[in-house]
Formats: sequence, structure tokens, C-alpha cells
Amino acid sequence: MKLLIIEDDINLASTLARRLTKQGFTCEVAHNQSDALLVARKLLPDFVLLDMKLGDDNGLALIKPLRSLLAQAHIVLLTGFASIATAVEAMRLGANDYLTKPVDMATLLKALNTEPVASASSVIGDAVMSPERLEWEHIQQVLHSNNGNVSVTARQLNMHRRTLQRKLQKKPVQQ
Repeated sequence: MKLLIIEDDINLASTLARRLTKQGFTCEVAHNQSDALLVARKLLPDFVLLDMKLGDDNGLALIKPLRSLLAQAHIVLLTGFASIATAVEAMRLGANDYLTKPVDMATLLKALNTEPVASASSVIGDAVMSPERLEWEHIQQVLHSNNGNVSVTARQLNMHRRTLQRKLQKKPVQQ
């Protein structure tokens, strides 16, 4: 099962690739639109995980070219900023599923129409993300989308800037 992960967040992309490799996928990663199309032509993946926001580009624009190149591939759009309008647009363009980040491994595997591989680490580590880890992941995503601007991120998260700075100083909570 070949999987192409198109994600501009390098850490998230490598984490997804590592976890999905443990689930039996052969993963390739692309971080922008041009690399994504090149890798897709070369790899001809069975599955595609596509981030909706790729730097300054919109992942929705990649769905049609990917669908024409990979007619049978299962395309899942991932987004940190979900809305009904973008979900409808993604499906209209040819995506098979639409998930909001952060996403747990069980939900992701269900969207990819595969069963999780049972192992001690996946059952314990990937089953449920703790609320603290979920909050930290969300803060990181919003901070990344604001190019590291703490003040703007604090306003978007509806929290005081100092509170956000304290949360950012803490190390991420383990799964």
C-alpha cells in the first residue's frame, strides 16, 4: 500500500510517515505542490494524505490534478481550519474524505479504509491523544499558520499572550 503524504509541516509529515509505516504503508512525503505532483507521477500511490494549507498555496487546487493522475487513489484532505464549505468543495473536486487536524491514528486509518495493525505501541500510543497533547498540537498548528507570531496566535486562540508564552515554554506532553 503506497501512500503519499503532502504536508508542509515537516514534523507532522515525518510523524505521520513513521506511524503509517508501522501500519503497513510505504510512505513518501512532499512538502509543496510541485514536489507533490512529481512524487505522485513517480510513485503512483494508492492513498494520498493532502494538507489543505501548503504554505501560501491551497491544497484544494491539487485535488483535480491528483485525481486525473491517480484515478483509483483514495484522497484524504487534512485541515486545521475545517468548514462545511471547504468540505463540500473538497468532495466536489474528488477527495474521498475530509478530516480535521489533529487527527488520531484510528480515525485516519478508518478514513483510509484500512484496519489498524495491532501492536503494543500502536494500541497504547496511537489510540487516544491526551487533552494536554491535543491542546499543544493545536497551539503549534495555529502558531505555524501565523508564522510564529505569538500575539496574533494568542488573539486567535482567545487567550492572553503571556498565558500562551507559558504554554509554549512547556515541553510537549507525551501521548
